[in-house]
Amino acid sequence: MKYDEFMAREKFEIENLIAFSYGRLIEDPPRGFDARLPAPPFLMVDRISAINSNGRGGSIIAEQDVKIDAWYFQCHMPGDPVQPGCLCVDAIWQLLGFYCVWRGALGSGRALGCGEVVFNGQIRPLDTLIRYEVEIKRFSQLKKSGSSVVVGNGRVFVDNEMIMTIEGARVGVFRGIRYLDYPRRSPNARGGIMERTTT
Repeated sequence: MKYDEFMAREKFEIENLIAFSYGRLIEDPPRGFDARLPAPPFLMVDRISAINSNGRGGSIIAEQDVKIDAWYFQCHMPGDPVQPGCLCVDAIWQLLGFYCVWRGALGSGRALGCGEVVFNGQIRPLDTLIRYEVEIKRFSQLKKSGSSVVVGNGRVFVDNEMIMTIEGARVGVFRGIRYLDYPRRSPNARGGIMERTTT
């Protein structure tokens, strides 16, 4: 699809999300369009059923089908399979990063943290559907650095029962940090603290 179509779209199916993961969704990406979602099996959503913006805010609703043979049920925990709660937090980060790019951010996405996470339930292999609802509290594009930051609150439902809340989840999209030549040694081959810039 064309970049303008991507920016105007309000729903994305699994084939769109996987193509985005591999950098193949946009036919005419602008320079610096480096963002990716994790590829399966670490991609934690199967579809985005609604995404919208309203000034500096907005919202996302996404879904994931529960699969009885999902990789995490095989190892977490043997004899007591349950989806790790941290994967739901990561799903919220994945959606926030996607939202940034959908709003025009250029660069590579990184999770920046979150506030309180509360678990009220669990996801088991014979559940059917996980729904993620994200309220975008603030989206900002930082002019000096070219970076973008989004803050949102997430709610996680399994088969229409709310089992988790994530407050103040934060994701940034930063230019010039992509590690394209893995596994070669190059300037972006090492981690650690990223250079701090002011807005």
